[in-house]
Amino acid sequence: MTKQKISGEELVQLATSALEDVKAQDIQVIDVRDKHSLTDYMIIATGTSNRQINAMLEKVREIVKHKGVQPLGEEGKGDSDWVLLDLNDVIVHMMTAAARQFYDLERLWLGAEQSRASDGKHHSPENTHSYADNLKDRG
Repeated sequence: MTKQKISGEELVQLATSALEDVKAQDIQVIDVRDKHSLTDYMIIATGTSNRQINAMLEKVREIVKHKGVQPLGEEGKGDSDWVLLDLNDVIVHMMTAAARQFYDLERLWLGAEQSRASDGKHHSPENTHSYADNLKDRG
């Protein structure tokens, strides 16, 4: 394995392809270069179960390591409904539909008017998060 510097755009392509290989759903790439100095891109993808999310993590890690990229860190492995893989220029968020709807990273990084999570397009009714329901009931 040769160490090579690959661009953030190339990392996005590698990670997106790896996520597609393991059937990740609703993969979204957000360019945060003008909003954040710690990373250039965020990828958000939905998995149907914790098992699939772990497979997504393994696949992305495997693909980028094959290209000589050493991930800086991982958070949330195991039974977590949100796993993060830090590739420096790209941060990959792999989440259950319920966690994705609850945390709504798209709204955070794109702005409320552009949020897809608020209209529920990528969340099925059976995947409503109980915390989100509780918040609605209080409001």
